Amino acid sequence: MFTPGTFGIALLMMVTSTVCWGSWANTFKLTKNYRFELFYWDYAIGIVLIALVLALTMGSRGGPDSFLNNVHAADASNIVLALLGGVIFNIANLLLVAGIDMAGLAVAFPVAIGIALVEGVVLSYALQPKGDPVRLGIGVAIAILAVIADGKAYGSLTAGRAAASRRSIVVCVVSGLLMGAFAPFVTRALTAGQPLTSYGIGVFFTLGALLCCFVVNVYFMKKPLVGEPVDFRGYFQQRATDHLLGVLGGMIWGTGMVFNFVAASLVGVAIAYAIGQAAPMVAALWGVFVWKEFRGANRTARGYLAATFVFYLLALSIIARAYSVAA
Repeated sequence: MFTPGTFGIALLMMVTSTVCWGSWANTFKLTKNYRFELFYWDYAIGIVLIALVLALTMGSRGGPDSFLNNVHAADASNIVLALLGGVIFNIANLLLVAGIDMAGLAVAFPVAIGIALVEGVVLSYALQPKGDPVRLGIGVAIAILAVIADGKAYGSLTAGRAAASRRSIVVCVVSGLLMGAFAPFVTRALTAGQPLTSYGIGVFFTLGALLCCFVVNVYFMKKPLVGEPVDFRGYFQQRATDHLLGVLGGMIWGTGMVFNFVAASLVGVAIAYAIGQAAPMVAALWGVFVWKEFRGANRTARGYLAATFVFYLLALSIIARAYSVAA
């Protein structure tokens, strides 16, 4: 089983997870007339596929901790925790997309990601106190400033837009609370009793997310928070290219997830989760250089965008130091 032997390798894996988490949504943007509720089925299949591939390759390099041996030996409670973590993440992710549609990135990012970042780090650290808490806390605070600046940058692009409704704020808050709540489940599955390895957690986490779709995503197909209801006819009528893009998007996100969990086996879930949540910075880079979302942006928007990158880079540096100092 591959695990990072040094902090440098773990950091590279965490940065890779950030890039993956901030990049997968590009595959949805490349589809044509594909409702997100339908795209999400392909995405959910993709995350399970890549988790299995990585578990049966990187996670099965011999020894007693290889994927299949570990699953056989692990406590059943840890398997359940990993499944529940995937269910919680899946609901949070669907609500986040709905929140972005309802309130825009300017509101959804600061509210949902800000709440998730604080909650996920605090609860994970309480269960697995790895790293210097002062530096970790400072890094998280600066990362929140980056999230706020990111939201302000997008908000400056849509000046004059109607204020977010109370309903949309509630959706974003619930999304954030759930997005931060899955990290402690991963922490427990990784540390309690006879634990799962990071690869085992990845498989059951993604399986939980896929199974959750048969309840939650079906509900959102029938009663979407935004737009008209859709059914499975639309899914089967979609282009093969769009289905492949959906699976690819899931595989990109799933790779980031497994890498983040593997890095967490060395540095702790709190630090890995905090660095992974720099994904909005990567998404903003795609928006600037590929999708040209900031073409013609005013000085205010550009200023907030620059502040986003400065705050994120500073936060990543401090959070990384939180581990090296404690070690």
